[in-house]
Amino acid sequence: MAMDDDGLQNAAILLMSLGEEEAAAVFKHLTPKEVQGLGETIQQMKTISRERVETVLERFESLAGDTSMLVVDNDEYIKSVLRKALGEDKANLLIDRMMQTGDTAGIESLKWMDPQSVGELLRNEHPQIVAAILVHLDTDQASGILQTFTERQRNEVLVRIATLDGIQPSALKDLNEVVGKVLAGGEKTRKSTLGGVKTAAEVINMMGGTVETAILDYIRELDSDLAQKIMDNMFTFDDLDKIDDKGIQALLKEVQSESLVVALKGAKPEMREKIFRNMSSRAAETLREDLDSRGPVRVSEVEAEQKEMLKVVRRLADEGQIMLSSGGDDDFL
Repeated sequence: MAMDDDGLQNAAILLMSLGEEEAAAVFKHLTPKEVQGLGETIQQMKTISRERVETVLERFESLAGDTSMLVVDNDEYIKSVLRKALGEDKANLLIDRMMQTGDTAGIESLKWMDPQSVGELLRNEHPQIVAAILVHLDTDQASGILQTFTERQRNEVLVRIATLDGIQPSALKDLNEVVGKVLAGGEKTRKSTLGGVKTAAEVINMMGGTVETAILDYIRELDSDLAQKIMDNMFTFDDLDKIDDKGIQALLKEVQSESLVVALKGAKPEMREKIFRNMSSRAAETLREDLDSRGPVRVSEVEAEQKEMLKVVRRLADEGQIMLSSGGDDDFL
């Protein structure tokens, strides 16, 4: 549910109009992040004009009316569309990922927990089990969990994430025993396509500069080729220089000025100039003054703000507003 602020507010207004029982039924079908986003939006909304409510309800009524025109067999429809759009092989991989529900029911419950709690739960498990669980979670949550581990545990888990080429259904049952759930599912279904170099790279991206360097050094000692493949798939703060001007402008709309000042304290001069170039002359001058007048900033603070900006970059990339080129080839992240 990738929504802008207006979309979230409209959804919140609709839920508030439904009543408690009906809204609760809707929430049951949402992901943890969607519930959090809508919950926070509802909490922040104090007064809503009658005109706004009527507009939202009219829009919903129109959209709901249109759904009667949709095909009945949604599963077959989406399979057919994906195969035509992506080809048989790529479509099958995506379909398997989409249709996989019961086998990860227990692991899905971890998404509702804070990273510290999950870290406590998994800290004494074998790194291979931890890796197999983390690849089911969002990369920012996985990163937060790994932050609670010791450096050695963290490194061992990341190596296993990078070398993970899939998870068999039988292994998913063992993973769910770790979180106290029993899974259903056959042994003959296609293994899920989770883990791998790209997943490891995305998790490491969220770790921050100092930890990131330590992890890559550790992996490089074990397998230099693997370390290089991970680095080729990583997108760091310095790589913002590879984003075109339109993408930078989209990013700047999403970042608070205070966060931008802190993040740029650790940026190269070329990066700063690119940011200035994509702002109005007045805004650029103000930013220059703020950077000059800002005193020393802790490295951890700079890395934290840079990491937050990278989260925004990845969200905008998922929404198609920013195109990210990989460090190693001409594919896209």
